[in-house]
Amino acid sequence: MAETLGHRGSSEARASGEDVGTTITAVLDDGPLRGERIQAHVVQGRPPSTIDARADDGSTCRYCLARWTQSGPSAMYTFLYRV
Repeated sequence: MAETLGHRGSSEARASGEDVGTTITAVLDDGPLRGERIQAHVVQGRPPSTIDARADDGSTCRYCLARWTQSGPSAMYTFLYRV
């Protein structure tokens, strides 16, 4: 799990060859956590395809990578549904 600015998030996918400790900033573009930024572990050198983030009400929101081709230290994510 990754600590966030007031929320907890985690990347769903983890690979055995992943660099532990390497993270990107996941920018949540819409949904209940719009505008939040959380840290997510990279998977095989790429941002994870989905992340789960805890909302203030205790529910968990699932977000997916907005675009498959992104570069830099952050990636945009779009809201899918509450888990």
